[in-house]
Amino acid sequence: MTAKKLIIPLVMAAFIVCLIVPLLSAAAQRPQDKSKQAKSEERIFIPKEIKAVLEEGLLTKQGRRDIPVSIFYNLFLPARENLHAIIFLKIKNSGLGFSPVGAAVAPKTGKISGPALQEAVAQETVQLQASFNVFLEFNRLEKGEPKSFREAYVPSSAQVQGGTFDPEKEETYAVGYPLPPGQYLLALAVTSLDLQKIGTAYYEFTLPDTASFTKELETTPVFFVKQLEQMEAPETRTTLHQGYCTYSILKIVPNLEKVFVAGDNLDIFYFIFGVQPNEQQKFDLEVNYEVKKGDDSAIRWTLQKYESPLVSQPLPLKQTVQIKTGEEERTEQRDLAPGNYTLIIKIDDKVSAKSVTKTVDFEVK
Repeated sequence: MTAKKLIIPLVMAAFIVCLIVPLLSAAAQRPQDKSKQAKSEERIFIPKEIKAVLEEGLLTKQGRRDIPVSIFYNLFLPARENLHAIIFLKIKNSGLGFSPVGAAVAPKTGKISGPALQEAVAQETVQLQASFNVFLEFNRLEKGEPKSFREAYVPSSAQVQGGTFDPEKEETYAVGYPLPPGQYLLALAVTSLDLQKIGTAYYEFTLPDTASFTKELETTPVFFVKQLEQMEAPETRTTLHQGYCTYSILKIVPNLEKVFVAGDNLDIFYFIFGVQPNEQQKFDLEVNYEVKKGDDSAIRWTLQKYESPLVSQPLPLKQTVQIKTGEEERTEQRDLAPGNYTLIIKIDDKVSAKSVTKTVDFEVK
């Protein structure tokens, strides 16, 4: 239970901050703040040559592969006046021009190559770094037609330790951006510093109108967490992160593969929409968690109660089994055996009497 005691207060603090502090300057999007919006870093113009490349593949969603990049998943969490959309992408190392930190590099491309790079890569004590540009164009889909809505320029960098560098590996990155509800087609470009190498990718996603959840409960996508840390303050600009994402004052390393090993916890993270407070303005939520393998129950935890719709909950992957020796019977806790399982989450709002059930598949190796 120690992990739960550490995580829950941390998440509650983040929830309070996200309600009070507009994430990523979301307040600047209000109509009365147009002058501030024009000056915001989020509105930096995408160079016309990059915009032209993005528009070339917009209707067919066919990306350019000078720098191999793909978008494979998205999450969203509540934010003041918007939703905090988190986009996950993969970029191939060989496309980014990694070079040793502090080494002499080409001024435009920001990289070195040939024997000097090979020698540096072989040294485990040498850190390699790549600097590059990321451009985001969020298009609203209106009757299936994309209309440019928001755009952002994200100066980016990545680091990897020499000796572990694999040019063929695709590293995972995440970027968060505040958006109102709607259907979107994201056009994303990754470029070299001189804009000569360009990789593009396209991704459709939907952000729900959370105000419509009045007759039923709904949740954000339920995801698993590998690591969760508190930052000193929320981010105030759009940033590309290597291997993790951020939400308010939280730095989150998600387990997007949904794969676990013996001794792990199912650390889950999600938000519940449509809940109602009682007369004392407090929430009263009850959640039952169960793991099934096919139709058979594998683990059933004790009922959990929450006073917040933002949930961070560690669930130990331990089974209680009955062991009979002769005439004696005893119970024993064992790690969940390898296999494919389904986590079932049954949520009840005791104030409104509304409920919802969610399922998430995962694997134990």
